[in-house]
Order: sequence, then C-alpha cells, then structure tokens
Amino acid sequence: MFNTMTVVKFVGGFGGALLAFLLVNMVGNGLYLGGGGHGDEGEEVVLAYVIETDAAEADAGAAEEEAPDFATLLAEADIEKGAKVFGKCKSCHKLEDGANATGPHLFNIVGRPVAGVDGFRYSDALKGLGGEWTPERLNEFLEKPKDFAPGTKMSFAGLKKIGDRAALVAYLETIGE
Repeated sequence: MFNTMTVVKFVGGFGGALLAFLLVNMVGNGLYLGGGGHGDEGEEVVLAYVIETDAAEADAGAAEEEAPDFATLLAEADIEKGAKVFGKCKSCHKLEDGANATGPHLFNIVGRPVAGVDGFRYSDALKGLGGEWTPERLNEFLEKPKDFAPGTKMSFAGLKKIGDRAALVAYLETIGE
C-alpha cells in the first residue's frame, strides 16, 4: 500500500539533510573566505590574510618577459584547439549567421563592429566601445570581459591562458570566410 506519511517523512528528511549541507557550506565559506561567501557579482572575494613574497613578483615578471606576444601566438595558433576552446562559449553563442542565443552570434566576428549585430540587445558598456573586433581587441576582451568593458552583461570569467585566447581567435577568424 501507498502510505503518504512515509513519503512526507522521506521528503522532509531529504530536505533537512540538504539544508544541513548548505548551512555547513555557508559557515565554512564564512570562516575560510573572511565572511564573504561566494561574493556578489562584481564583488571581489578577500582572503583573511595574504602572505606577500618577492619571489612571487619575480616569477610573474619573468613569466611575462618570456611569454610570446599575442600576434606571434595567433600566427602559430592551432585552429582545432580553438574549436575545442570554443566549447566554453557555445552555451551562449552560436556560429551560424543570425543565430543569436543568450549572446550574439559569432559568425564573421573578426572585423565586425563592436555591438554590431542587428536585433541583439547589447549592454551600454559594449555599445559605448565603438570600433571593430580586431584579433587584439578580442584577446583583451576574452582575457577578462568585465575588466575590458565594465558593465557588460557577459558573465564569462575569461580565458586566463593567452595560448587559448589565440587559438580561439584563430578559430573564429575561420568562421564566415
């Protein structure tokens, strides 16, 4: 027989366990992240303490000096790797001409005016940029969109590796040729 009281107990127990896990997560984040939790959109999470060393700065400076420039990486970029990196974009962007999704379509993006897709509702931040999407501009935007265009609606955190950005831009250059 079907007993509704058993179902209610099961759902209540499951809900209570879920609530307990969420509470433990919130308390843990509060302790280890200085009370900031996950942080609000645009709010930087501050760690409870930071240990500064000269070695970290020296390593960062050496890495910047040794890294090739974007133009060199773009010329040598692997288009197949760019297609794989595009996997991070395809949930919001389509490659077909006119096929807008959460974000505008990326067909023929290289050389297209910024905020230039008719019928797509861009943020004021992108509308105010002007100019065209050159490979160099795409590189800067893809590194951290919120820094390049403060106020953009694009919630993507960015691509940290310059090689990934170069491969993606090289791939996007092939879309619409």
